[in-house]
Amino acid sequence: MNIYSYKNLSDSQLKELIQRPKMDFQSIFGQVEPIIQQVNEEGNAGINHFTQQFDGVTPDPLVLNPAKQEVAIADDIREAIDTAFDNIYQFHKAQLPQPLEVETMPGVQCKQVTRPIERVGLYVPGGTAILPSTLMMLGIPAMLAGCSTIVVATPPKNDGSIADEILYIAKKIGATHLLKAGGAQAVAGMALGTETVPKVDKILGPGNQYVTAAKMMLQNSEAQIAIDMPAGPSEVLVIADETANPAYVAADLLSQAEHGEDSQVVLVATPDFDLDQCQREIDQQLTKLPRQKVAQKAIDKSFILTVDTLDEGFSFSNQYAPEHLIVQCKNPEQYEDQIMNAGSVFLGPWTPESAGDYASGTNHTLPTYGYARMFSGVSVDSFLKQITMQKITANGLQNVGPTIEKLAGLEKLEAHKNAVSIRLKDINKNT
Repeated sequence: MNIYSYKNLSDSQLKELIQRPKMDFQSIFGQVEPIIQQVNEEGNAGINHFTQQFDGVTPDPLVLNPAKQEVAIADDIREAIDTAFDNIYQFHKAQLPQPLEVETMPGVQCKQVTRPIERVGLYVPGGTAILPSTLMMLGIPAMLAGCSTIVVATPPKNDGSIADEILYIAKKIGATHLLKAGGAQAVAGMALGTETVPKVDKILGPGNQYVTAAKMMLQNSEAQIAIDMPAGPSEVLVIADETANPAYVAADLLSQAEHGEDSQVVLVATPDFDLDQCQREIDQQLTKLPRQKVAQKAIDKSFILTVDTLDEGFSFSNQYAPEHLIVQCKNPEQYEDQIMNAGSVFLGPWTPESAGDYASGTNHTLPTYGYARMFSGVSVDSFLKQITMQKITANGLQNVGPTIEKLAGLEKLEAHKNAVSIRLKDINKNT
């Protein structure tokens, strides 16, 4: 890992450190566009064509009803899933919005009501491993929001089946459809609809650059869908002072590095942190990882930033806007107000990022690539929309009407003004 000194960085060097590796979206869009087009034209056949091409299997049937599937999972796995499920459920249930009703002036009653996005698609990556945690992170808030159609899309195994753990969770969240496909073809199927895949209104969930490109393209198409957020490779930034355990810091950096060769791993350290010991720990722990080569490549591309003070560390972190921010310093809670840009924050020596990934209760579907500056992670709100309602009495219109008339007249919108004036005349006539 390259080491930089914060105080010695020029503005251009600082800007370069904050930048993530560029993704060649123009090239990726060119590869994804024909996939979307074929799925649009051929429906299920189009999805199956690319699933066969990329995954070497043609699932039959392509879509399952999770409620009708039998599952068999080991008791210890079921217990772990149920515990994580309950914690995630508790935290997200507390996010449900409260009723909002305000009388802005006498006789003018305004309120905001919440409604679920009715049809949602949840993308759960597959490939080298199953990701039941991701399905819980997406499915539990969708269930709590009250979405009526929940489509889960995930790549099938080599035999065309879906892991029982995924099926078990799909049943628990009340998923209505399970699409045995991944990649851009699955995103296209959910966005456009096919013979057996319902068209959804919003697609959520992480994925590779092709999945991300498909989400972005379909959001700006006639499909008329929303997406949760743009996304890039996973990332973590760890802030460490002299109280931080180098072994814990190394473990946290590696836990993110093993996601992929393009994962972003950053250590921000004060002068008294034992950097040499941390480097030794990284080397030692790497040798024990099954994904050692992947993690090593991510570490090689990552960097360490030394800072004179923790205030400098948090300043850099806010500019970097990490997906995950781990704060291993003395009394980390005192810095909470300084944290402006981060997807999810982990405070203190006993709070590994892995806890948020799996079972503490917070969501792990988070903004990456610096998007934490303007995007939030997935929550119950991600599956809801707000509708405002109002009711005005005759007395209320007398109170607010003149203001409306003046403003409509100022904007030269006479019909707007008249819609109020015609009513006020009748009110005044009857009083």
